[in-house]
Amino acid sequence: MEMFDALEATKHWRVEKTYRPQDGATLIKSSDPQIVAMLGSAPAASGFAVTSETALRVSAVYASVRLLAGAVASIPVSVIRETEDGRESISPDLWWLLNEQPIENWTAASMWEWVVQSICLRGDGFVEIVRRGASVKALRPHHPDLVHPIRSGDGLIYLVTDENSVARPVHQDDMLHFAGFGFNGTRSMSVIQWAAFQSIGIALATDALSGNFYANGAAPKHVIQSDSEMDDEQIEQLRNEYKRKYAGVNNAGLPLVLTEGLNIKEMSMTSVDAQLLESRKFQVIDIARAFGVPPHMIGAQETTSSWGTGIEQMSIGFIRWSLQPYINRIRQELNRKLFRRASPFVEHKMEALLAGDSKAEGEYFRQAIGGSQGPGWMTINEVRKAKSLPPIDGGNKLYRPEKGSTPEPKGKKDDEAVGTTDPE
Repeated sequence: MEMFDALEATKHWRVEKTYRPQDGATLIKSSDPQIVAMLGSAPAASGFAVTSETALRVSAVYASVRLLAGAVASIPVSVIRETEDGRESISPDLWWLLNEQPIENWTAASMWEWVVQSICLRGDGFVEIVRRGASVKALRPHHPDLVHPIRSGDGLIYLVTDENSVARPVHQDDMLHFAGFGFNGTRSMSVIQWAAFQSIGIALATDALSGNFYANGAAPKHVIQSDSEMDDEQIEQLRNEYKRKYAGVNNAGLPLVLTEGLNIKEMSMTSVDAQLLESRKFQVIDIARAFGVPPHMIGAQETTSSWGTGIEQMSIGFIRWSLQPYINRIRQELNRKLFRRASPFVEHKMEALLAGDSKAEGEYFRQAIGGSQGPGWMTINEVRKAKSLPPIDGGNKLYRPEKGSTPEPKGKKDDEAVGTTDPE
């Protein structure tokens, strides 16, 4: 009843209206992420404002977000139901929404990339569930700045702002709220506003400084010396004339002509210049640390990995420590909003990440059918189906070692009997 009353109180709210708690509404705080983004973030110590838009101009941030978002988007989502004989895939309509097209103007890959991007840059991702009766007809992604969660008892109501600046209420059962780290019941912590705030500000400053360096001809600093005394006006005129003729990328390489006894000396790289180069390298590592991705996977080739050598070991480490927290949050939110019971449920097919590594994929399938004299957990036809190959005769036998093999289950057909022959 409390949540129903709160929904009624928000039916005709508009964003530009001022609300007071005694009106049955809630105040939108100036510290809320959407207000901070609208008014402009406080500048970092470097003097540059750090927002989701400016942060993506830093290559390390862009690469980290793209890596996480692309990896999550490449993992298929299955809808599974427990049966007496095991598990089976169900609900092709829901599978289509989660894997191909959630709504008319989005692909599923774009939606999942948007969700992960929103989590990384804003702290939370929001996707509205569009229902028709008891069935789910569409999944509509929302910009996190246009969704405002409001507490109502132990639940939440979401005010979603449309293109006409009208905020409509959405019940929590109809909003997939993919929270990031540090969720406090309404909002999560944004990586760029907490862990990487100063690092991104410094990266923006060093990028601007490097840009100015190349804009001035990509040349070392010079000192112009004169044999005679010059007044302030002459010095300023000489400086401006030198800058006009010889500064800038287009003027790089032009011969320098000096008269009136003027000499020019080239200054070597100072300790400040060297420190700037080291700072740029450090910011890449620091930003990667904030996003929880290994630096070598976003192009920091001078770094090493403690996860072992080879694509397989690095992939396992990336999946376990970087991707799994995102997958867990997404899976739990889908299950509790779409099903609200133990079965059916969604499951991410993590083995899809091995698709680009034929050696690792081959080893995985070999173990799955019992290729190392251990009990198999997949049949040959199941492996062939995963690779889009037709079934073969006798391919439905599940391998079990002859010693200690389990008895044949009752009611199984001959083709489904327990095998005792090594598939190799």
